[in-house]
Amino acid sequence: MSRFQRLTKYVAIAGGAALLLAGAAYLAGAKVNTTKSIPVGLYWKSNAPVEKGAYVMFCPPQVGVFSDAKERGYIAGGFCPGDYGYMMKRVLAAKGDEVAITDSGVRVNGELLPHSALIKADPSGRPLPRYQSDSYTLGTTEVLLMSDVSDTSFDGRYFGPVNRSQIITVIRPVLTW
Repeated sequence: MSRFQRLTKYVAIAGGAALLLAGAAYLAGAKVNTTKSIPVGLYWKSNAPVEKGAYVMFCPPQVGVFSDAKERGYIAGGFCPGDYGYMMKRVLAAKGDEVAITDSGVRVNGELLPHSALIKADPSGRPLPRYQSDSYTLGTTEVLLMSDVSDTSFDGRYFGPVNRSQIITVIRPVLTW
């Protein structure tokens, strides 16, 4: 066996081992975020309760705004119903919070959230959807999922509150950058 063939064999074995290790870590609870919606990095599934401030992974509901978002490339395809990919956001409002979504941004209990100003059109010039609400009090089963680190995230300012039943798990940061 030539030196090149041996090297190729070792690289293939190492690659296979890395894939097995990554698959095992995923099944054990590791989740990687590569979007700007929450800090980029490695997260771990948690049994923590869904509460304000928590990072969560959720399946988008099968409604038109998410179908359009997938078609336009704002969200990926994946394993959720409707062939949507999982999304990761932060819970910034929950039961009893008053939410207002205006051109200036999203207010929760009167306080303007950072990075929440509405963008009227995407980079291709297509108008973005907007959840209309001058004042809405979240019900028992509703949460507002937003980014608190990106001005350009596709989040609750565009799709509104989400039912808690859409949330798969709370995720906790392990290593972010």
